[in-house]
Amino acid sequence: MIKKISFFALVTCLTSSLLAAPETYVIESSHTFPRFEYSHLGYSNQMQRFNKTTGKITLDRAAGTGSVDVIIDAKSVDTGFALFDTHIQGTDFFDTATFPTITFKSDQLTFAGDKLVAVSGDLTIKGITQKVKLDVTSFHCMPHPMLKKDACGAHATTKIKRSDFAMSKHTPFVSDEVTLTISVEAVKE
Repeated sequence: MIKKISFFALVTCLTSSLLAAPETYVIESSHTFPRFEYSHLGYSNQMQRFNKTTGKITLDRAAGTGSVDVIIDAKSVDTGFALFDTHIQGTDFFDTATFPTITFKSDQLTFAGDKLVAVSGDLTIKGITQKVKLDVTSFHCMPHPMLKKDACGAHATTKIKRSDFAMSKHTPFVSDEVTLTISVEAVKE
């Protein structure tokens, strides 16, 4: 009887492990655009984006674990105005000559059931790393209708301070607080 119970337990564990295997997704750069928004002189909220983002997302929704690794090409900043793109790539802001990338590496994913609701980790801008928590306001996985592969998408947001990353020029006229939003789509490897 003990051998039958042990065999059953082993089969159950193996089956559960197979069903809850982590899945890795590659960020789809043509549908992933990190954006940042800030108050400009109190007149308006300016919204800018980065056009080149790469990385991987690993999810084990059944186990409630995973990892997120995002690399943003800081030189791909797009304000809609070429002169301003060059200006904010300078040393007072992103300093892209010295720090060409912005990175985010997760250290914790938070799930509610099988839905991702938050991602915490290290955000590095200008070589300075700060802990941030991204609140995931939208998360959806399904077979991609055109690529015929599984895919996931998410919308995540957090607030950071420019001064935490040595970019405080023109504060307080240009707000220190910046809303960072990452809309991401990723396709299963």
